[in-house]
Amino acid sequence: MRLLSLWEWFAALMLGCVEGLTEFVPVSSTGHMIIVDDLWFRTSEMFSAEVAVTFKIVIQLGSVLAVVVLMRERFLNLLGLQGGQGGETGERRLKLTQVVAGLIPAGAMYLLLNDWVDRYLFSTETVVIGLVLGAILMMAADRFRPRQPKTETVDQITYRQAILVGCFQCLAMWPGFSRSGSTISGGVLLGMSHRAAADFTFIMAVPIMAGVSFFSLLKNWSYLTPDVLPFLATGFVSAFVVALISIRFFLKLVHRIKLVPFALYRLALAAVIYFIVL
Repeated sequence: MRLLSLWEWFAALMLGCVEGLTEFVPVSSTGHMIIVDDLWFRTSEMFSAEVAVTFKIVIQLGSVLAVVVLMRERFLNLLGLQGGQGGETGERRLKLTQVVAGLIPAGAMYLLLNDWVDRYLFSTETVVIGLVLGAILMMAADRFRPRQPKTETVDQITYRQAILVGCFQCLAMWPGFSRSGSTISGGVLLGMSHRAAADFTFIMAVPIMAGVSFFSLLKNWSYLTPDVLPFLATGFVSAFVVALISIRFFLKLVHRIKLVPFALYRLALAAVIYFIVL
């Protein structure tokens, strides 16, 4: 196992931080990764395109682990491993079957269209389009949301809301649209509070992202060589730590400022990518 150069440590740290900061905030992690992707071109020749793909899978798992840690009691309740009521009111709690219902639309869409999306939609141009369209959806959600949310907490979500939010999650297959941006917007339009929509978004994201990452990692298992493990581990840890901080901050912030500020940021990011990267 060879030692990483100073630049390689820096690249792993920075890429992990970008992933952790943006994966669960509605600003599009894909859009940000495009901006910092040239870090790959300045790392050593040992990091091939296949290693780059493996690295991105690993740092995504770091972000997923952060959600599991932050919402561990919720997941234990869903799995029946912890007693007591999960809801703030003590009346009822989110059920595992509701989460599964929300996952069905995106899961079916992934099985049907994933290869087509990988082949035709992953480009800088489509990411810019996704950033803009996602921003418009987020502004529309804040503009046309009910004055008084019917669903204040995640434990009050109905099966109908769960399934429809799952349909909004399908929009995230378009690169740059943002999983959290599309699902939180959908939840708000369906009468959820911003916090309830965000909580449900994060809960749904864990199984689908973990599953996709797991199978992708199996396909790229041969690239987990001793020489690249320090690089992967650095990215994983930095993504995990930064995601812990950013998710906590976002859940407190979204209740106060809603979605429009994030939408305006996405439009600015789209402009930066269009004029500088393209």
